[in-house]
Parts: sequence; C-alpha cells; structure tokens
Amino acid sequence: MADPTYVQKACAYITRESGELLVFEGPEHDGLQIPKGTLEPGETPREALFREVIEESGLGTLNATRHLSTDVWTRRHSPPKWYVRHFFHATVYEPRDRWTHTVTDGGDEHGAEFELYWIHPSTAREFALDLDDYVQLLPLPDRAGERNAELAASD
Repeated sequence: MADPTYVQKACAYITRESGELLVFEGPEHDGLQIPKGTLEPGETPREALFREVIEESGLGTLNATRHLSTDVWTRRHSPPKWYVRHFFHATVYEPRDRWTHTVTDGGDEHGAEFELYWIHPSTAREFALDLDDYVQLLPLPDRAGERNAELAASD
C-alpha cells in the first residue's frame, strides 16, 4: 500500500451580521463550497486563510477571525490522499447579497469565476467535500436587540 499524501487546507466560514454564511457553487465540485485552499510552502493556516479568501471572494477585510477545528478528511482511498483541514470563522461587513469574483492570482484557478452569495446555515443543502462538517460551531446571530425591541413594544 502506498504511503498517504497529506495536503494542508485552510477553510473559511465567513458570516455577516445576520448570521448568513458566504458560499459559492463549483467549479469542479457539486454542492455548496466555502472559500478554501491549499497552504503554500512556509505558510501558516491563518495566512492561507486570508490569501484564499481574497483570491476566491475578493473580500480583503475579515473581522474576529478564530480557529474552529482541525481534522483529517479522506479525499481518496487509493492511492491514499488526506486533507488536513483547518477551519476558521470570520465575520465581515458586506452589503452585497450576490457577486461574481474572477480569480486573478496567476495560479491554477486564474480566470475562474466564483458566484458568491449568502445562505442561512440551518437551511443549507449538502456541501461539497463535506465542507459543512463544522457549520454547527458557528455562533448564532445576536438577537438580544430584537428581543428587547419586542419586549418594549409589548409593554
């Protein structure tokens, strides 16, 4: 049996104030995806996260970025190929509901177009590559302000 190949990946769950999650579909995989990609030599998972988010979405400013989980996911059994996936959560202020971003980094995805949009994580269908494995770790949006307004209105 061949020795397994391990590929380090950074994966970004990006949410906005409403709690919606940034996703796209394709290229090359069926199902929803999140910004993610392979670490470059000498790069930390956090550095790869910021690079991949810019490359795949065009978003350059992330807030409150935190590591959620790291796992080993089987990409292929023969010959064995495993992804060491580093999942992060970040928030962003982004008023656009949908946009197209064209990758211009000169790498393998150069020229690829990503159609990005927001979904409510609880209503999402299956993600490609099991990228939804840690969606349940995302914080719920702060609804305290809404509850306080409802209580005041009922007085």
